[in-house]
Amino acid sequence: MISRVSWPTVFRHFLQVVAFCCVVAVLTTTIWPRNPYWMQVGNALCIGLITWAIIEFGRHLFDPAQCHHAGDGGHGWPKGWRGIMLAAVGIGAGFVLGYPLGGWLFGSGAVRSTRDGQIGLVITIAAGAVATFYFHLRGKAANLLAAKNAAERDATEAQLKLLQSQLEPHMLFNTLANLRALIGIDPAAAQHMVDRLNDYLRATLGASRATLHPLSAEFERLRDYLDLMAIRMGPRLQPALHLPDALRDLPVPTLLLQPLVENAIQHGLEPKVAGGTVRVSAAHDGAGHLVLEVADTGVGYAPTASDGIANGRGFGLTQVIERVASAYGGQGRVDVQSQPGAGTTVRITLPLTAGVGHRPAT
Repeated sequence: MISRVSWPTVFRHFLQVVAFCCVVAVLTTTIWPRNPYWMQVGNALCIGLITWAIIEFGRHLFDPAQCHHAGDGGHGWPKGWRGIMLAAVGIGAGFVLGYPLGGWLFGSGAVRSTRDGQIGLVITIAAGAVATFYFHLRGKAANLLAAKNAAERDATEAQLKLLQSQLEPHMLFNTLANLRALIGIDPAAAQHMVDRLNDYLRATLGASRATLHPLSAEFERLRDYLDLMAIRMGPRLQPALHLPDALRDLPVPTLLLQPLVENAIQHGLEPKVAGGTVRVSAAHDGAGHLVLEVADTGVGYAPTASDGIANGRGFGLTQVIERVASAYGGQGRVDVQSQPGAGTTVRITLPLTAGVGHRPAT
């Protein structure tokens, strides 16, 4: 099995080998001063590039399971004796093929005596071993870094799923409590609400299993939830959703906005006799950030240092703050503005280029 070749990595290694050969040429120039530096560079390149090419491309012939991979397709290294054998073959071929090639290309300046050949072999082995060890350490370091990043990514996803699993029952229990109250007042509306709840749960079941989904899917789930709440509140609930087409495919954590909308309805609009509007919008701030906003015209409250926990908004708001911090590594921000009688606005600012491997869920 041949592992994948990363050509940018190969080119970077090529440049490093060329630079290393130029350094080796400084040493050989001091040993054989009769040959000019440019000729020594040419000889070093003949030997060094052949050695490097055999090792660089030879390691891709090994099964990836037998290699240490760094995750970028370019630092895989055969394990155990396979790596040592590959390095020995590369160094040996570099000297056997590169030494006479340098003599042929540079003619009169070539090193020809037996003693010089022995010195050249020693230099080739030493330089090849040093360069091979260097690339091996670089690959091992990259492999460890990739493993560390993967572990952090897995931990982040696990934390997001934990927070999400805590959030979903909270929403369901609130809805069932509202349904129980509605059964005694308006059985027909309660039956309609059960039907809408069934549709909502069916639509969100698959999406809730993913860590991320497109922003358009997030707004679709909000529309389902608002339709469900409209059965109970009637004309007292006036929803407004605004999602520009250019932002529809951006990935966001699943059910990120739902607890904020639930808070806006339960703590903002329901206590207000006339009800009001809950507006959800998405925008690009022009500075590389996605801005999500949930605003209501409800009763509002006086924000405290505990982020509204004393006002009954603590669970949903805390969940959102923790999910943003976990998913975006401290690059996201959640701001709350509220005033009694004037409604509440929660603004989430997210980087458009997240560094946790975000991909829209399908």
